[in-house]
Amino acid sequence: MICCLNPHCTQPNHATQAAVCPTCGSALERRLRGRYRPLKLIGRGGFGRTYFALDADRLNSRCVIKQFAPQTQGTKTFLKAVQLFEQEAMRLHELGEHPQIPTLLAYFEQNKYLYLVQQMVQGRTLHQEIAAQAAYGEGSIRQLLEDLLPVLRFIHDHGVIHRDITPSNIIRRKVDQKPVLIDFGVAKQFSEAIRYEQGTRIGTEGYAPIEQLRSGQAYPSSDLYSLGATCLHLLTGCKPEDLYSPLEGRWLWQDHLQKQGRTIHPTLAEVLNGMTKDLVSERYQTAQDMLDDLQRLPKLEGAVPGWVSNQSDQSLFGGLAQPPLSGPGQKVGMTMPTTSLPSSADVPPSEIHDGPGSSRSGRVVSGSNPPASTPPSSKPPSSKPPISQPLSSKPPSSKPPSSKPPTSQPPSSGLGWQPIKTLTGHQSWVTAVAFNPKQPTLVSGSLDDTLRIWNWQTGELLHVLKGHARGVNDVAIDRRGQLLASCGDDATVKVWHLGDGTLRHTLKGHFKDVTAIALSGSNLLASASEDGTLKLWNMSQGTLLKTLPGSAGMLKTVALADAEQRLVSGGLDNTVRLWDVPTATALRVLTGHTNTVNQVAVSPDGRLIASASKDRTVRLWDLAAGTLLHTLQGHTQEVNTVAFFPDGRRLVSGGSDGTLRLWSSQNGRLQDTLAAHMNPVHQVAVQAGGKVLASASADRTIKLWQRMG
Repeated sequence: MICCLNPHCTQPNHATQAAVCPTCGSALERRLRGRYRPLKLIGRGGFGRTYFALDADRLNSRCVIKQFAPQTQGTKTFLKAVQLFEQEAMRLHELGEHPQIPTLLAYFEQNKYLYLVQQMVQGRTLHQEIAAQAAYGEGSIRQLLEDLLPVLRFIHDHGVIHRDITPSNIIRRKVDQKPVLIDFGVAKQFSEAIRYEQGTRIGTEGYAPIEQLRSGQAYPSSDLYSLGATCLHLLTGCKPEDLYSPLEGRWLWQDHLQKQGRTIHPTLAEVLNGMTKDLVSERYQTAQDMLDDLQRLPKLEGAVPGWVSNQSDQSLFGGLAQPPLSGPGQKVGMTMPTTSLPSSADVPPSEIHDGPGSSRSGRVVSGSNPPASTPPSSKPPSSKPPISQPLSSKPPSSKPPSSKPPTSQPPSSGLGWQPIKTLTGHQSWVTAVAFNPKQPTLVSGSLDDTLRIWNWQTGELLHVLKGHARGVNDVAIDRRGQLLASCGDDATVKVWHLGDGTLRHTLKGHFKDVTAIALSGSNLLASASEDGTLKLWNMSQGTLLKTLPGSAGMLKTVALADAEQRLVSGGLDNTVRLWDVPTATALRVLTGHTNTVNQVAVSPDGRLIASASKDRTVRLWDLAAGTLLHTLQGHTQEVNTVAFFPDGRRLVSGGSDGTLRLWSSQNGRLQDTLAAHMNPVHQVAVQAGGKVLASASADRTIKLWQRMG
């Protein structure tokens, strides 16, 4: 199947491999820029068209191509459109670090047309949601604000105003229910936006504030107004123009709610009214001001902390067999499961939108289950904990069954390592995994908000822990194998007792997603957050000890070293930072990465730091001297995770290319490559004996690998 790219073709979608379009006779482009294969027209407008396509250089991953092909050229309107199209490319490039903003893949000219390529997001716009369901409830509105206000704070901090926030420009991403802000074609830098432009009127009637419609001026509070008008539409089911009385000069949305027999919390009503004031000076000025006021509302509670057990035995390790690892002469099952790749055939246009990348680590995806009033089609899967399936069984697919035969996963290319088990049961991306150093158990965390405890030797699911209200980002187990720590998008760290599964502490202090945690040999727990801070806690008492001063950008990772005297962190500023714990001061900043540092690890002897980055490399540093020793290159996409083996002589990395790569920490040479997953690998862990690896992936599985021989 191929699609005609002639912008004047009346029927461009064809199931043909011909050289020319059977409709208009134009030559069919097999691949744009030698890699992007257009399959289907999914949208059109006055200045061009949008196509669903496959990226041949990224394992035929789905993407969206925007073609700029205006009807007339050389006019003032045409020149303005060119400016807006180029502007969207620049804005996406600048803002693409945020997981809820589209990631730009390419921007180029071919055959006298301009093309912009973005990774695809499957989901429905909020406009489609409100058309298919009843009005939103209070909980859904609050959740939407809590999810989108940090996005607005991010773009405003980068000097950008969106200027066209509407239900049609917000997509609820299907995989994790996160709202994604799209269409930055009219976004402007502050310095440009506050200048009067004769004839410029950008925005959507009903959602755009009066200053945009009258003079083309826009401010951060203009975006807040548009988001407020969007919320009023979703809350009442009525368009904004039907909720405002020009005669009375006031909003009537609360009158509509009263007629429907509905009310909302007075503080939330104050927030919505404060967003939609006519005068700029009377509105909220920043997204943070709004978030501060939302904190006054009663908290939205998530799942009740506790256990969901598959066994009558209440002890986590009750009856747990501990056979030794398979040695020479012992047979180990090595049959790989069969998995289905997402179909590259037609995708409903209503579920294809431009959006961020698939990797969680770009903070590609920060996730949560939808609020209770989310439409039925967006409800999360059942929370029943399915038993992990045998190795030869087919893991659950994220798509309906297809009549097409499944595509087999490529076998491992590693000669010394073989897959031994696939653990299935999570309902969304698996983002974290950790081995218990004292028991044959493994803990995994997922964007489905749960922690799962497995017997990794048998593949049996032992327990499901529920407590996080939003997706889980990281897990860690103490050296005694008694305490489990987890962190998530609900801005909390939770400490669990592994013996009886009780929740001992919920550590609160961060005001944004907690992205990573690290445990010491005693009671020290370190946490890193998107709020840019590092916090140190007494894990046994659940108390905050100190907060390290914020660094530039969001923090993605943290590790403890040198008998709790040193802390290592990394994040969106592309650096690795070494901290002195007793004085809470930064000792050294290690520079060299050219993109986000996704994870850091410290060797068991405390001499080396390994850093995995979005720049597709792993770098090895001398911790004491702060010097770069080796740059490990081989991953074809960003590297999300890295871990040392217990002997410190080797390390393993995992990336969005789906592979695990094993390296020598002494000379930086690649020793082995495992074709582990068809989707990104988010985290890897090494078992205490050094002979078993676990990889957690966006394909909702954990795979176990054992060194043979």
